[in-house]
Amino acid sequence: MEENISNLEPQELWQMFDKICQIPHPSGKEEKIREYIVSFGKSLNLQTETDCVGNIIIHKSATPGYENAPVLLLQSHIDMVCEKNENTIHDFENDPIQTYIDGDWVKAKGTTLGADNGIGVASMLAILQSSEIKHGPLKCLFTVDEERGLTGAQHVSSEWLDADMLLNLDSEEDGRFCIGCAGGIDTCATFKITQEHPQENLFFLKISVSGLKGGHSGDDINKGRGNAIQLLARFLWEQKQKYPVYIAEISGGNLHNAIPREAGATVAIPYKYKEEIRIQLNIYTAIIEEEYPTEKEFKMDLSTDDYKDSIIQLTDSERIINTLFGIPNGVIEMSKEIENLPETSTNLASIKRISETEYLVATSQRSSTESKKIELKNRMEALFLLSGASVTHSDGYPGWKPNLQSRIKEIVTQSFTNLFGYAPVVSAIHAGLECGLFKAKSSQLDMISIGPEINGNHSPNEQCSISSVNKYWKHLKDILSKVADINK
Repeated sequence: MEENISNLEPQELWQMFDKICQIPHPSGKEEKIREYIVSFGKSLNLQTETDCVGNIIIHKSATPGYENAPVLLLQSHIDMVCEKNENTIHDFENDPIQTYIDGDWVKAKGTTLGADNGIGVASMLAILQSSEIKHGPLKCLFTVDEERGLTGAQHVSSEWLDADMLLNLDSEEDGRFCIGCAGGIDTCATFKITQEHPQENLFFLKISVSGLKGGHSGDDINKGRGNAIQLLARFLWEQKQKYPVYIAEISGGNLHNAIPREAGATVAIPYKYKEEIRIQLNIYTAIIEEEYPTEKEFKMDLSTDDYKDSIIQLTDSERIINTLFGIPNGVIEMSKEIENLPETSTNLASIKRISETEYLVATSQRSSTESKKIELKNRMEALFLLSGASVTHSDGYPGWKPNLQSRIKEIVTQSFTNLFGYAPVVSAIHAGLECGLFKAKSSQLDMISIGPEINGNHSPNEQCSISSVNKYWKHLKDILSKVADINK
């Protein structure tokens, strides 16, 4: 018989998480969990507020005698990513998450678990409910729609962020804490194209790149992985130096925050170069395999395609190829403060046809330094304008520059070392966090992000380590106690 997770230790946290799992809370549809949290806060006679986008803040007075301690803000997001296995029947808007225990892991039956960020939410509710945990003045901020677009963090008021220190509870590695993240902005270019009827001496073929690892355009950008669009463009660029290359169709990539794994194009070349391009493809494939030794599944295929009624005019075809090949891609600059951390990067994310006469190219820029993020955005715009494209940018989000002299960092790391006998890893990530938006609105906030071990996030393989939650809870309570002792 499977043990109910509410019987796990620490019970006060797991019981809260079990309750959260019973309440549907997909991104953008958090009404039910919001109603529960608001009712929960009011049932404890705690000051509870909501804002126009659905964020919630609950205030809790200090343990008597610790009123002069720094104000500590705890923060988690209440939405979850909703993914399920193909054969799993589950309605995320109405059905509870079905949890089970497998050794040291809590898992869900065929769906995402929602430990990201449900464990953080559960721990905040458990702290609000407890009469035994020592703490100074507390604020608990519950944000909405983090997974889709940081919506809650973008709209939270600076008044709600009026605190001395902030603990973000959305990290997912035991003994590894985050003190910085990159900001980001997306840049899109629209290319107008002219089509024409192909000449009779042209031969049509389809070229595809596949089998690349891809990955997150922040976390994985420094791991030497191939970008399928740029590898395809590089090959086409090399060929157009020898003979005309007309594009009939080209596409690749999908999400702005993913390194493209696949790309393909149908092109037309003079018939007499039919065998030459096959030879060149074999040579090029061998070069890429040598340049990218970790891309074990990389494939590049060439096959004859049917005759097409229209192709993109040669000047426009060359304009697209030149641009895709020339776009900066990958790490632009590494951090000078944290070893092996990218500071600034860009990702050629996708190209797709959006109308009969238009192609859209999307890129994503990241940097932990705001000025360099803007500089890179402007460089991308300049390149696209030179290519004759029209350019748009997303609103973007700010980064969170690491503060190596942070007081909350010292408290958190010293507490962990004292409790568990070894020092934690403190680092920054090259991806977006809500903390970047908080820092932009409240520059005095001293922040760090912590959490237990959660693997397989955003997939039905998501699992949360029971033993690491126990460590995390002890650590979190000790942090609250240490902050409360300040000014005593």
